[in-house]
Amino acid sequence: MASASTNRRRVLALAAGLSAATLALAGCSAGGADEESSSGGGTLTIGTTDKITTLDPAGSYDNGSFAVMNQVFPFLMNSPYGTSDVEPDIAESAEFTSPTEYTVTLKSGLTFANGNDLTSSDVKFSFDRQLAIADENGPSALLYNLDSVDAPDDTTVVFNLKSENDQIFPQILSSPAGPIVDEDVFSADELTADEDIVDGNAFAGQYVITSYDFNNLVAYKSNPDYEGLLGAPDTETVNVKYYADASNMKLDVQEGNIDVAFRSLSATDIDDLRGNDAVKVVEGPGGEIRYIVFNFNTQPYGAETPEADEAKALAVRQAVADLLDREEIADQVYKGTYTPLYSYVPDGLTGAIKPLQDMYGDGSGGPDADKAAQTLEDAGVETPVELNLQYSNDHYGPSSGDEYALIKDQLEATGLFTVNLQTTEWVQYSKDRTSDVYPEYQLGWFPDYSDADNYLSPFFLTDVNFLGNHYSNPEVDDLILEQSVTQDADARTALIEEIQEKVAADLSTVPYLQGAQVAVVGADVSGTEDTLDASFKFRYGALSKG
Repeated sequence: MASASTNRRRVLALAAGLSAATLALAGCSAGGADEESSSGGGTLTIGTTDKITTLDPAGSYDNGSFAVMNQVFPFLMNSPYGTSDVEPDIAESAEFTSPTEYTVTLKSGLTFANGNDLTSSDVKFSFDRQLAIADENGPSALLYNLDSVDAPDDTTVVFNLKSENDQIFPQILSSPAGPIVDEDVFSADELTADEDIVDGNAFAGQYVITSYDFNNLVAYKSNPDYEGLLGAPDTETVNVKYYADASNMKLDVQEGNIDVAFRSLSATDIDDLRGNDAVKVVEGPGGEIRYIVFNFNTQPYGAETPEADEAKALAVRQAVADLLDREEIADQVYKGTYTPLYSYVPDGLTGAIKPLQDMYGDGSGGPDADKAAQTLEDAGVETPVELNLQYSNDHYGPSSGDEYALIKDQLEATGLFTVNLQTTEWVQYSKDRTSDVYPEYQLGWFPDYSDADNYLSPFFLTDVNFLGNHYSNPEVDDLILEQSVTQDADARTALIEEIQEKVAADLSTVPYLQGAQVAVVGADVSGTEDTLDASFKFRYGALSKG
């Protein structure tokens, strides 16, 4: 049984193709800063329905906020366009100098856009504050193998790790936990307001923010002082317009009022736009998944309900899994832009299997009402079971309403469930979901890095479960810890498969869809294919027009 202290020493797994503890990475790649010294001209306008929660990297762990951070903050490690592999960004080199020491050497002469020097002191400050603040909506959980950070001189950073053979720490440095911030602008022990960040011009990425109207309009300009991996952006000025209604975004992109629509048009709108010669529909590899989360304390028969009963609570979760018709949701709501998902690790990643297909429903991926009814009856659950199911009406695109209306219909059709469907805008939703407000609720996951571990540890490892749904299985903890330090590829794959089988039996979440990345761009926009890559980061600097 894994103790709490053991869990905190869990290390994250390295994506396929990277070497083990002696990994050394040198900072050069196609399109690097040394190959092009100035940005292109012109202006691009991008539309999105995503929402920013905060610009402070310590306070957000969502796609909308990270989309901004990727443009304006530097990283020690980053992915070149077209790949998920990582290389030094503002670093010259990065390597394991011992099994528990990862040493990064910064390029000399780095500065923030405000003129402040960017040194190892800022790097140490950035990671120290992530751990000190540990905001419940932030990404600090990704750093729990980090014991301390040393800055012996202005260009040297030493990450002291709690456990040896951390297979994926280089990827973590490119994740939402990795943006480097200015210690003269950001607070060391609390979140810094967006206005203070913008006013402080505390940026050192490809772009700086020149105008900031929260979740309405953000204006970016090329940063001439950026010296990182991605090089100068292909477009000088980028404006990002935030939409409350995706139908208005569709209208604007097809009429040429915006150049790019990225996250999230409805599947019907995307299908319609495929026949429009004025635009291009561009797809990239997708690591996004959709799933229902159960709060183990407040769900029917949950641990803190008056009728608490662990066996009955499990039966409720199992019956939901028996009744979901993933094919119907994918086809009817998403027109094939999403596909059914029967696992916790999406198709295409090493270790992905389909335990939910075998264990629930008809055994072939379809629903089975008789099986659900028998499961509830065997556990002594009275029907219909009341579910208070919550979803976000603005974060996962305009089809979420149709998606959850269909899920409600699927669960209620047999008379086994009564579903009270409720919705909340994302800014409030992201706070409520970790405060035991929602017994059952919708979430989506956009991976921090392309490895099966990123679909397991954040959800199911007790000490860092970002869901906050009170799930804990010591055996699963042990297996996650083991796979993360297992260097033999076949042995690690076997462990990943075993973890999926065990969490499928527990059903703290029920995954059901896997999606692609889709952008709709004007016919004269290029570079979209370069940034719709398996890093799952949409970098504006790759885009150009004309």
